Amino acid sequence: MTSTVDTAAVRKETELRRRRLAAVRRLVVKIGSSSLTTASHQLDRRVLRQLVADVVELRHRGVEVAIVSSGAVAAGMGRLRQSRRPRMIARLQAVAAVGQIQLMEAYKGLFWRSRVPVGQVLLTADDILGDRRRYLNLENTLRSLFAYGAVPVINENDSIAVAELKRQIGENDMLAAYVTNLIGAQLLIMLSDVDGLYAEYPVQRPGSRPLRLVQASDSDVLRPDDRPGSSVGRGGIATKLKAARLLLTCGEMCMIAHARHHRLVDLLDGQDYGTLFVPAAKPLRRRKRWIAFASECAGSIVVDPGAQRALVQHDSSLLPAGVLRLSGRFAPGDAVRVMNADGDEFARGLVRYSDTELARIMGKTSPHVVAELGRPALEVIHRDDLVLLI
Repeated sequence: MTSTVDTAAVRKETELRRRRLAAVRRLVVKIGSSSLTTASHQLDRRVLRQLVADVVELRHRGVEVAIVSSGAVAAGMGRLRQSRRPRMIARLQAVAAVGQIQLMEAYKGLFWRSRVPVGQVLLTADDILGDRRRYLNLENTLRSLFAYGAVPVINENDSIAVAELKRQIGENDMLAAYVTNLIGAQLLIMLSDVDGLYAEYPVQRPGSRPLRLVQASDSDVLRPDDRPGSSVGRGGIATKLKAARLLLTCGEMCMIAHARHHRLVDLLDGQDYGTLFVPAAKPLRRRKRWIAFASECAGSIVVDPGAQRALVQHDSSLLPAGVLRLSGRFAPGDAVRVMNADGDEFARGLVRYSDTELARIMGKTSPHVVAELGRPALEVIHRDDLVLLI
């Protein structure tokens, strides 16, 4: 009986994978440094050729593809004969500047063989976490590259972006998730040096296989993992899970696969490779995507358990009575984190009061708010301006 049930579950998961992946029309591919370079820090031409060939084939199928490419620092290390990643920011920036030229020349040459133009886009934190106008300008630029038939090749601007190198945004896994969110792609594929997400890694249990499907409700699986990154890159499973949670919140899919073992075309065909993360909800509207992940948070609001239940279970707005405490300096219209009494962030939204006003009325009912401020009470965060996080 157990075998029959297990077989039915596998078939159901396989059908879900194939159905969801067949609907993808815009895709972001992120490839890591350890996958793009050899042990001697040279660009791995075989991996690059296969990646470009797969992107070209997917374009013929009508799928738009953007590439978020690591590898500038690693390639620069090889060109400058450096065996270790520099620790000094100035040296790291210099190495990245040398490697970025090599990286883009490689992409340009390989895509040009198929007469496909490429466009280089170097981003900083301010580009995707800045004001809404800058965010929309970037979105329009990337959409225009698609309209011209070009493949955007995106990276952190490591040669000047000190903040990124100090992990303000995080690794390119997170940059790729932000880009996926920005352009409304239905899927992010993170190509790495692992076959997928494991419940227990082969080092812990030899012969174990990666999970094939993870749904948004699988909260235990989505917990951060402390597996470290490689010697040349900065990512690891922890950042990939963080990227997956971001996209599941937005209602989009994410996949972890092996850059050398798995082809993009096979993954999109629904082959049983890699780990696919599938959201439970419909995709968020563009404005809510910006509220959740592209607007910098000016502060935090801690709410009581009753307010948390109302927000999560009943799609309610946040009222002053449910606020326990706050931190930061914010004005009406600023984005803030919404946290429970244990200090866990579970939502973000646009606040309707300043921090000084909210400090006067938190914990109070509407009549007391009117008496305190001398005007009608508002929601602290209206439900239309609130996004629940995975």
